[in-house]
Amino acid sequence: MKAEKILFITQEINPYVPDSDLTKMGRDLPLYALDKEREIRAFMPKWGNINERRNQLHEVIRLSGMNIVVDDTDHQLIIKVASVTGTRMQVYFIDNEDFFAKRLAEQDREGKEYEDNTSRAAFYARGVLETVKKLRWKPDVIHCQGWISSLVPVYIKTAYAEEPYFHDCRVVYSVAESKLTKSTGEHFDQILDFRTTGADCFKEFGTDLTPDDLLKLAIKYSDGVVFTTPNVNPSVLAYAEAVNKPTTKDYTTNLDAYIDFYDMVWAKGKKETPED
Repeated sequence: MKAEKILFITQEINPYVPDSDLTKMGRDLPLYALDKEREIRAFMPKWGNINERRNQLHEVIRLSGMNIVVDDTDHQLIIKVASVTGTRMQVYFIDNEDFFAKRLAEQDREGKEYEDNTSRAAFYARGVLETVKKLRWKPDVIHCQGWISSLVPVYIKTAYAEEPYFHDCRVVYSVAESKLTKSTGEHFDQILDFRTTGADCFKEFGTDLTPDDLLKLAIKYSDGVVFTTPNVNPSVLAYAEAVNKPTTKDYTTNLDAYIDFYDMVWAKGKKETPED
């Protein structure tokens, strides 16, 4: 049983931001899935260092304009799109003046970590999911990569659990290295709050989650976990084993292994929740 439709929600995609392991996989995995005749959609934030003119980004008016409330504040969702040169791959960019337009990923240009990274992750997660609904596209597997996508599994399994586009999808989360050092803050429940998503979702981790706790939270609500680096806190590895999640370790970017893992997680989920 194959996962025919795969949604990639990632942090970085080559060539839009400086090259790294994460940007390479952000590009190579969707392209490989396309080669394997899978249907894909790919999302990333529109970080402030992305040159819109050079990369030919343009706003998609029909998808833009809605407001997303994070921590009692309205933030406008702007959707832009571009095609990766020389490929069939299209990338959707989540943009917002407050969170992304003039800012980088975890840290600013002086290396100072942004205080509102958790709010940015909440906005990104909900922005992607609302856009997928507008696209009227139902994924089989959703692969989340990078800290910015860590709240996606939580929302899918709680606030969006009954949505027709997500109710039986399977979520894979990649545990990757990041520069996050700050905790979520004790008002994390207010940031996360949306429909059925709130403090009950993370009470086992306390009220102020560390970056490792945030990884564990993503793992808790995922259907499969990929460890992309050996430099992971052993407690995170132990947590994935304790909650009995299918896991794989891939430090060599074996693309076939990823496709096989998607299919396994998808097939396992279909067996556990047979259709009426």
